[in-house]
Amino acid sequence: MLGFELSGLDNPKDESPVAQKCDSAAFLGGLMPKKEVGADRFLERFPQYDGRGVTIAIFDSGVDPAAAGLETTSDGKPKVVDVLDCTGSGDVDTSTVVKADGDGYLIGASGARLQVNKSWKNPSGEWHVGCKFAFGLFTDTLVARIKKERKKKWAEEQREALTEAMRQVTAFDAKYPKVSDTALKKEREDLVAKCEFLQKLSDSYEDKGPIIDAVVWHDGEVWRAALDTQDMEGDSGLGKLIDFIPMTNYRLERKYGIFSRMDACSFVTNIYDEGNILSIVTDSSPHGTHVAGITAAYHSKDPLLNGVAPGAQLVSCKIGDSRLGSMETGTGLTRGLIAVIENKCDLINMSYGEPTMMPDYGRFIELATEVVNKYGVIFISSAGNNGPSLSTVTAPGGTSSSILGVGAYVSPSMAAAAHSVVEPPSHGLQYTWSSRGPTPDGDLGVCLSAPGGAVAPVPKWTLQKRMLMNGTSMASPCACGSVALVLSSMKAEGQAISPHVVRKALENTALKVSECPDEPLTTGRGLLQVDKAYDYLQKCKTLPSVLYKVQLNRFGTSGATLRGVYLRDIQDLQQASEWSVSVKPQFHEDADNLELIVPFEERLQIESTSPTWLKCPDYLLLTNNGRTFNIVVDPTQLEEGVHYGEILGTDVEAPWRGPSFRVPVTVVKPIQLSAGHPSVTFSDLSFTPGFTDRRFIVVPEGATWAEISIRCHGFDTPRRFLVSAVQLMPKKRPSVWETYATFTSPSTKDFALPVEGGITMELTLALFWSSGSGSHIPALAEIQVDFHGLLANERELCINGSELVTRVDIKAPLATERLAPSATLTSEGSKRKGDTSRRGAFYMFEVRVPYRPVEAKVEPLSAARDKLSNGRQIHALTLKYKFTLGEAAEVTPRLSYLNNRIYDSEFESQFYMIFDTNKRVLASGDCYPKGVRLPKGDYVLRMLVRHDNLSYLDKLRKSPLLLDRKLEEKNHVKLSFFSHIDGPITGSDQVKGKTLAPGETYPLYLGSSADDKLPKDSFLGCTLIGKVRWGKLSRGSTKNDLDGEDCPACSQLSYVIPPQSKPEEKGKEKSSSEVKKSVTQSLEEEIRDAKIKVLSSLSISTKEERKDWDDLVVVLQTEYPKHLQLRVDILQKLATSQEKEDKLKVIQAADDVISLIDTDALAKYFGLKSDSEDSDAAALPDYSDLKETLMQQMKKEMETQRDALADALYKKGLALVDIEEQAPETTTSTKAEEKLPESTGSDLSLTVEGEAPNLGTKSTTADKAGSGDEKLDLFEENYKELRKWVDTASSKFALLTVKREDRAGRHGIAIKALNDLIQDDSKPPQKNLFELRIQLFEKIGWAHIAAYERKWLSVRFPSGYPLF
Repeated sequence: MLGFELSGLDNPKDESPVAQKCDSAAFLGGLMPKKEVGADRFLERFPQYDGRGVTIAIFDSGVDPAAAGLETTSDGKPKVVDVLDCTGSGDVDTSTVVKADGDGYLIGASGARLQVNKSWKNPSGEWHVGCKFAFGLFTDTLVARIKKERKKKWAEEQREALTEAMRQVTAFDAKYPKVSDTALKKEREDLVAKCEFLQKLSDSYEDKGPIIDAVVWHDGEVWRAALDTQDMEGDSGLGKLIDFIPMTNYRLERKYGIFSRMDACSFVTNIYDEGNILSIVTDSSPHGTHVAGITAAYHSKDPLLNGVAPGAQLVSCKIGDSRLGSMETGTGLTRGLIAVIENKCDLINMSYGEPTMMPDYGRFIELATEVVNKYGVIFISSAGNNGPSLSTVTAPGGTSSSILGVGAYVSPSMAAAAHSVVEPPSHGLQYTWSSRGPTPDGDLGVCLSAPGGAVAPVPKWTLQKRMLMNGTSMASPCACGSVALVLSSMKAEGQAISPHVVRKALENTALKVSECPDEPLTTGRGLLQVDKAYDYLQKCKTLPSVLYKVQLNRFGTSGATLRGVYLRDIQDLQQASEWSVSVKPQFHEDADNLELIVPFEERLQIESTSPTWLKCPDYLLLTNNGRTFNIVVDPTQLEEGVHYGEILGTDVEAPWRGPSFRVPVTVVKPIQLSAGHPSVTFSDLSFTPGFTDRRFIVVPEGATWAEISIRCHGFDTPRRFLVSAVQLMPKKRPSVWETYATFTSPSTKDFALPVEGGITMELTLALFWSSGSGSHIPALAEIQVDFHGLLANERELCINGSELVTRVDIKAPLATERLAPSATLTSEGSKRKGDTSRRGAFYMFEVRVPYRPVEAKVEPLSAARDKLSNGRQIHALTLKYKFTLGEAAEVTPRLSYLNNRIYDSEFESQFYMIFDTNKRVLASGDCYPKGVRLPKGDYVLRMLVRHDNLSYLDKLRKSPLLLDRKLEEKNHVKLSFFSHIDGPITGSDQVKGKTLAPGETYPLYLGSSADDKLPKDSFLGCTLIGKVRWGKLSRGSTKNDLDGEDCPACSQLSYVIPPQSKPEEKGKEKSSSEVKKSVTQSLEEEIRDAKIKVLSSLSISTKEERKDWDDLVVVLQTEYPKHLQLRVDILQKLATSQEKEDKLKVIQAADDVISLIDTDALAKYFGLKSDSEDSDAAALPDYSDLKETLMQQMKKEMETQRDALADALYKKGLALVDIEEQAPETTTSTKAEEKLPESTGSDLSLTVEGEAPNLGTKSTTADKAGSGDEKLDLFEENYKELRKWVDTASSKFALLTVKREDRAGRHGIAIKALNDLIQDDSKPPQKNLFELRIQLFEKIGWAHIAAYERKWLSVRFPSGYPLF
């Protein structure tokens, strides 16, 4: 895509010789082509019919209402009358309702304190709040630019902080050249930790972008919204909520805003569901604005840069989802059709499309056909950019009967002005990449052609007014604008508009681009001509609006109904075939029976454009009930190549109308290769710019890949070719292989591609339309195609892991081939060129794990956005899946039935999001799932499927999700190939390579994998997924080095995980030394444990629940005063409470636990660790001579006591710090003394007999270095005791270490320890740890880092699941 700003075109003042020579009108006309379609001639005749009165819906990535030329129409009306985000990607959940305080302040959804403007009317006093991450509204290009700008300020603040931190280290080293004191060592460690953290942060900085707070309210008349964008304005003081000019639904007031001067991105708002959803609408790419500009831009000062219909008005329907990089979604498409009806649009332009398995089928096609036939809307769409091979048109434009598909044409003036080619072509031609017909069911595919390139307006955020884009995406709006001119005239003159009559006028008056018989497959009926279509329609005012629906069936078959004849495969070309053609007139549902339907009768002349091989009757009398007639297609005498003909039905009483209906017939006569010689050569091919050479070859039965060699010579300047190959299989997307080949000098290039045996392949070599334009020397080429085959007895191999050995037969059906089975890892990015270590073995590199939904819910969607005509309410099925990853991996979620189908699916939409345990969105996707790398942990996937038929949704309630998890290379599962059935057992006879003679079949044996080699978390029902390539390429030039590389043909292989063997159960037999308990004693213990279990299960979230728990605690403490597990469970429950008064009870409960543990005995068993910071620590006794039997008996009990002691000390330490932090700094000791409970007799007594409890003073570096006469620091004593038993740096106890360093003023060391704790992936992210880190940043004075972390806090811990 090229960027092109025409900033100097408004007032050209250059009087240089070049400027004088330049034809300004021709130049500007080539930038925005209109004369090619006759629009300039039409507007000269009827300047008032410039689209006025016509409303066009733009189904695209969104239209910027602030873009150049899109403000007003030629007659002063608003250009863009409605702007909608049909995808939901800009939706904000504003269901939370708050009240403002007396000063007009409220708390926004982000937690920010916002002030509302007192002038805003809000009778209810209720404010709906929500928030949105700005980067979720922007394109990747805009996000990259904003990040770059924002990082400048961040980097400046970061450099200042790092410089200051390094200065402190330098000053410390100067003051203390030699440090031996422990406190000073810790102080320096703290300073160094700050420097290290700042440096790491600089290297890992990632900007998650600003947060936009939204407030929605009802002013008594309409819903209104205001945004707080201070976060986007930096420190400028701009963007405050109180200063925002309130907006409502765009259609009501047509207001738009711009977030900030930095982004220059415009937006509009729409409010739904009684204020509970705010839609912030932005575009997802410049594409939609560019399309809108071609259609209808109006420039009062530069009329030559106007769009085709400057008087038309637009409705922007954003169907490109920002979450998917502007990919269209079924939700967006359906809501767009609803908006078309609501806004009473006359036209739809859709410059989007995808390949399809089934033409003219699917939920969207059904709804679009209803909009066309019932509401009289004309639907125009791009035909696709997948040419130049045949049958490459995309859905919906190129494959749907109710939609006009438009191909892309380039004229000499466009080539000169817009593309700046050295020497423009002498005549117009189709762009090389423009898709061609026919469709697999025989329809023409391309209806019309129009200029497929323009320099048109783009959104302001691109920082330019216009840019060049080309594609059928540009041809479609040119055609749409042209039709708007025609409709403008019809409306002004009071002529009824029928989509079918207008379409007939366009097709029957189109200008042929060339006289080539098969040209309709390229350009459709030809280049659209506005003036000719207008003249045609002037004669049609009294004619009825009729759709002639044509359907065909082949005699002798029971196949599906077709829309044309398309014979391509060799079995269809051996003899003549007869076809039944049904023609049924269709009228609007409101048509009057007596006045229109009964009188309808047409006398048609039936004519064949190719009578030598396409035969038909001469006449047909057609009435309302329709007629059927037969045609005969005889391809037997046709030459090799493509042949196109039509059956035309023309009204004999009005031949000027042209054909009332057409039956397209396409016959492809392929080359059949002789047996035993699977190769063909095409010589003496000559190429001029834009020339396309098509060769049709019957791929030999048994072929699995083809090797193509292209030699190009005889040229001067470099030449760029497009090479493609296409095969068609029933109910599958066309198999399209393509590549570009550039020749800078005479040379040969080699390629290899997979093929399907027995199916005709079209091999296309096309010189790019602009390549070699400055030269008059044609390029000469020779093409050699060699077919190869290695066939497995099963196309998709499925190995049952329960079978020890599996046999696979490999056959070389065509010629001598080298069998060299190998793993296929190239597509996964892990196989290196020249790596032969995997020869003779197969490696499974993905495991597919099935999951059933844990929740399935069907509910109606918004009536405001999701209700079809006739009151049909769309419902949504929400499926919830849970899965766990034991280690980091790349995963791809699949719902196979719904995947890879958007236009040819019965369900209108599907969308999924993957969340972590904190409900943070980690990935989004639709029918084209993409892999995402996730760390180990627990995840939730939520899937939304939409339809208005509840019974259809109910059948999907239990749909299994298949989660494909890519295995790390070290975990790839190896399956080796052997030549003998016993090879997998003995390990001998492994096959790495073997030459097979023509027709030879060779057996291979694969052994099952050992259980310990399978993925650890796989289970019965899981499947290992991989590919295996059987052969190697046989030919390749030195430059391309294809010789010896793996062939592109491969077999899919799946390995069904067998039942896992159960591990042997050990330890069931009780030790003879173990004391046997009496029945009474065992019963009492069971009863006690059951009571404790009940206590642990009780909730204490309400006052009533807490009272019940407290009462039971008293009972159980009285009944079991010395039972350790009871005290541990009480402590655990109290530690979960957030109530301040419970902090004291935690200390009491911890002391209760400690008091029940004999620490001396525990120390004797484990041996205390020496305190690295306590120089007075005593040497510990050695108990290594203790008998092993005694150690085994004591081990479990001692470990339990040690863990309980450590946990009690840990929780007690946290409670001590919490009490200290809650009290005012100046009265910390006093408050603690008043609150601490009585001692329970533990070693770490909080009180001294006869004295009040004393928490002591904080431990600081200054204290440590000062006087030794210090008040006892209970926290430090507790921490010192804990360190005797555990490693306090471990993740389990690290939080207490962080608190200790914090209270000591060593914030750098605290941050370092906290980062280690945060990065521990054994637990999901914990919000309290990140909040603590922000507090540490603020204490140090790193305000910019604290602000940065707050943004991340909102990302990591959203308040709930986002809207679909």
